[in-house]
Amino acid sequence: MKYIPFILLILLTFQLEAQDTTNVVAKKIYVTKGLGNETPPTINGLLDDPAWNLVDWAGDYIEWQPDENTPPSHQTKFKIIYDTKNLYIGVRCLDTEPDKIVRRLSRRDGFEGDWVEFNIDSYFDKRTAFSFTITAAGVKGDEFVSNNGNNWDPSWNPIWYAKTHIDEEGWTAEIRIPLSQLKFGKAESQVWGLQSTRRYFRNEERSVWQRKPVDQPGWVSEFGELHGLKNIEPQKQLEIQPYTVAKMETYEAEEGNPFKDGSESDITGGLDAKIGITNDLTLDLTVNPDFGQVDADPSAIALDGFQIFFQERRPFFVENKNIFDFSVSQSEAGNTFGSDNVFYSRRIGRSPQAYPNTVDGEFVDQPDNTPIIGAAKFSGKTKNGWAIGVLESVTAQRQATIIDGSDNRRKEVVEPLTNYFVGRLQKDFNDRNSYIGGIFTATNRENLPESLQFLHSSAYTGGLDFKHQWNNRDWYVGGNVTLSHVQGSEEAIENTQRSIAHLFNRVDADYLSVDSTRTSLSGTGGNVQIGKIGNGHWRFESGGTWRSPELELNDIGFQRQADDIRHYTWIGYQTLKPDSTFRRVGINYNHWTAWDFGGNHNYLQFNTNSWQNWKNNYQTNIGFNYAPIEYSNFALRGGPRLRQSPWMSFWNNIQTDSRKKIQFSFYHEGRKAVDNSFKSYYMEGGFVYQPINALRVSAFPSLGINHDKLQFIDNLDDVNGSTRYLNGEIDQRTLSMSVRLNYTINPNLTIQYWGQPFISRGRYSNFKHITDATAKRFEDRFVQYGADQATLSDGVYAIDEDLDNVADFSFGNPDFSFVQFRSNLVVRWEYIPGSEIFLVWSQDVSRSGDPTDGLLPSLGDNIFGQKPQNIFLVKATYRFVL
Repeated sequence: MKYIPFILLILLTFQLEAQDTTNVVAKKIYVTKGLGNETPPTINGLLDDPAWNLVDWAGDYIEWQPDENTPPSHQTKFKIIYDTKNLYIGVRCLDTEPDKIVRRLSRRDGFEGDWVEFNIDSYFDKRTAFSFTITAAGVKGDEFVSNNGNNWDPSWNPIWYAKTHIDEEGWTAEIRIPLSQLKFGKAESQVWGLQSTRRYFRNEERSVWQRKPVDQPGWVSEFGELHGLKNIEPQKQLEIQPYTVAKMETYEAEEGNPFKDGSESDITGGLDAKIGITNDLTLDLTVNPDFGQVDADPSAIALDGFQIFFQERRPFFVENKNIFDFSVSQSEAGNTFGSDNVFYSRRIGRSPQAYPNTVDGEFVDQPDNTPIIGAAKFSGKTKNGWAIGVLESVTAQRQATIIDGSDNRRKEVVEPLTNYFVGRLQKDFNDRNSYIGGIFTATNRENLPESLQFLHSSAYTGGLDFKHQWNNRDWYVGGNVTLSHVQGSEEAIENTQRSIAHLFNRVDADYLSVDSTRTSLSGTGGNVQIGKIGNGHWRFESGGTWRSPELELNDIGFQRQADDIRHYTWIGYQTLKPDSTFRRVGINYNHWTAWDFGGNHNYLQFNTNSWQNWKNNYQTNIGFNYAPIEYSNFALRGGPRLRQSPWMSFWNNIQTDSRKKIQFSFYHEGRKAVDNSFKSYYMEGGFVYQPINALRVSAFPSLGINHDKLQFIDNLDDVNGSTRYLNGEIDQRTLSMSVRLNYTINPNLTIQYWGQPFISRGRYSNFKHITDATAKRFEDRFVQYGADQATLSDGVYAIDEDLDNVADFSFGNPDFSFVQFRSNLVVRWEYIPGSEIFLVWSQDVSRSGDPTDGLLPSLGDNIFGQKPQNIFLVKATYRFVL
């Protein structure tokens, strides 16, 4: 309540400023013409075809960065013509020193060096656009733009054609975009949104055709307009892409294990199809899809017990993912579990969730993943503002094979036949300034055997979201409501209640209790926010989000924890013009405060931070946090709510000029309790070196240090008549380095290498158990065992609490050392547009090291000289466009 006057004052201040309309900019219009009987231009980058004489040049670009609304260093001009099948764009990028034009090579979507870009809002919905970029070196980039420019999806890979040429006036480009790759309605006369951006690399300068003030919110809504498109017919897309994959795997053989003889090989094939149901809506089908990843997930260890979020990389799920997105509580302020989403596609095709029970002498052939029998996705956006997404996928039942010493075999189901469904609908209205939408998901598992009764038999979620913008989109209010319902056996629902995301078994939570007879669970979540994002130096957002204790999304969504009610506020100030020191500077203030559904005030944190773009194109930022109040409902895994000591933290980053052939960056952050009960430090630094246009090398080593005097180990029941919430003091060190090498032979043929050695070692000492979890003084929260009470023998600690020479309880040595080396070598050849051949060599070494060893010796001993898992893969695709 004490923040209400402050918030009202802020709202009043912004409302007064919101009456200013000086940032409204007149829209430019370019009028194109059809080719008629004229021969289409040859795409060679020369602009010498007679067809280009049909239309006038468009020009008068204006600088956008760093000094908005000033003349650019060099002008740019373009022409647009069309026929019944294609849109043609010719570009002239003037440059008085053409020998200095930067032509860095990269694979598709690299965006290196000088480039020019065209954004086309053919829906004319002022929220989405198709982006086409061509660099001076001839490298293509393409992205699908959504959420009015807040989301740029590079996974969209349409078929289009472009060539560039350098001459004495600068450089030119010719582009041909098949109309089948765009989406538009059937009107006899079309109006599309249009924007063009040029990057003048030497000055790190961006200029645009349609002026876009720095403080103007959004991107697509500010486009100019393309007129003159008449009698063009929507092109229904029909693409078929068969593939074949040959794979061979080698690894260290396991003596006596018939399933691990040292090598495996396989050849598979499948088919993907894209069918334009209408010009607006596309049906994607896949049969026996290849969902393998070329890029491996980075190594990571989580000691807090929560799952780690990894990005989706599989093409079928990535394309049009913006339509299916339903974030539970994203905010400009952050720190609101922003990765939580109703739909998390990596649940589909996941690794089997069960492992068979075995006895000594038995070996198991455990599947690595769950095959997807088939999947279909119907998605797109109609001319009148309906965004539609429907996804249906079925994953196969998966069985593990168990064999004993007498060669007897049996099978056990480790993943059931499962159906996944996602339906998403969103409607724009109010001149595209507002939308309302909904989502529904369903997960159904068939015929769960006894061994899989811990899984939900079904899980359903539903949600509504909305956003309204006004005053030229400067102000907005938005939010969502989410409902979940899971069903299953008594075992499954009890497991959910006891899981770390819920912890109904918390001993001090009188508002929660585990009901072992329940067979379903229903919960809610949501988010409401108001903000100002445009018109002036000041911006802000304030809101609240909640997750009821029963909310459960993890069958097809991603959710870290429930039982949280959270308020957040962000206020930001930004400069709009460069000065003698900075191009741009921003300063921000944030605060967050949270309660659980029992009314406990668990969290209060304040933050201030600043980012700087210097005149010499260096980038820096710095931030500070202070948290005077923090309690964790989850730290003791079902034990009482644990008080965390007040803490402070900082972060800082510096990055040198990205235009240089060699650039450096360094990032570090630290966190420390005011009573020294915990402290951590992380640093990462490295370089990117591009000695020639075709070669780019980078290396980024990192070191993390974590020292926590209350690190959870285990909960031990019935120790002298009570539970011991066992903790220890951990000294953890994590060392890794990411190395990349990209060699681009030409824009369609690249060689890429990525490697990452990783080690995380933790050593425990000073074991203790919690006695007063919410005591204000740190030392009053626990009783620590002395050296004469804890004895280590054969990897097991015995604790003699009363010193009667009889162990009261024991536990395994929690010290750990995890060592991993992962690498990928990929040769990619796009031999014709849309059709590719991949040659892939992946390596993986994962071992447990000796925690008593040093970091570097343990890293070397457990990587070098070990036999890695090798995967050799050849994948070929051919894209038929009909």
